Amino acid sequence: MTVNIHATEVIYPDSDGERMADNTLQFEWIVTIEGGLDALFRHDPDVFVAGDLLWYPVRGDNRIRLAPDALVAFGRPKGYRGSYRQWEEDGVAPQVVFEVLSPGNSRREMERKREWYARYGVQEYYEYDPDHGTISGWLRQGDALLPVAEMEGFVSPRLGVRFGLDGDDLVLTGPDGRRFESYVDQVQQRSDAEARAMWERERAEGERVRAEHERERAEHERERAEHERERAERARERAELEQAEALQARSRAEYAEQRANRLAARLRDLGLAED
Repeated sequence: MTVNIHATEVIYPDSDGERMADNTLQFEWIVTIEGGLDALFRHDPDVFVAGDLLWYPVRGDNRIRLAPDALVAFGRPKGYRGSYRQWEEDGVAPQVVFEVLSPGNSRREMERKREWYARYGVQEYYEYDPDHGTISGWLRQGDALLPVAEMEGFVSPRLGVRFGLDGDDLVLTGPDGRRFESYVDQVQQRSDAEARAMWERERAEGERVRAEHERERAEHERERAEHERERAERARERAELEQAEALQARSRAEYAEQRANRLAARLRDLGLAED
């Protein structure tokens, strides 16, 4: 009887049974780095970013696998994956990998990981140790990953991300100048932005109310000035009328006096009145 050695399907588990992180600090940084990378390439449909995802580089061997804390695969579409099976990804290996160290990671263990990543095509590899505040990087040259001499201010060729340290904290700054932030920091920033926006709205409303009060006061002053002008105009008209009436009275008095003088002169001429 002939046995078909290809009849048995190889199973590629989506979990290796290992914890994502050994402690809360390591977990926080894994989530921050993966989230920052995902946000950085959120508008590019052909950049796949994942955290703690099993990567199987060799078809037919499910023992060759690693789960980087964060990986970036350029040229691969976004979307759900239970694991990264390289033969199903057009043979594209993740080009950039991050590992966040915990106190349980030995130097030899991390050396084996670097050798594994070098063997299976990683172009940029970065390690961050949050407990000691150190960051290290390696870039591919030929078949090897060689260390970056100085990581402070170093810019990833593929990511465009600048590396730095603020005390023991890793600082990753994207090409847009924005730092990678934890979810808590993002929520706090949104809360601060909302508080500032509310303050600006209240300030603008206060300015609007003050401007309305100023407008009403100016309108009141204009109306008062108009009333004063009208009152002055009426006073002027009354003065002119009184002046005209006085003039008429004087004219009438003068006319009456002239008439009386003429009448007296006539009476004298007629001898009817004494001089």
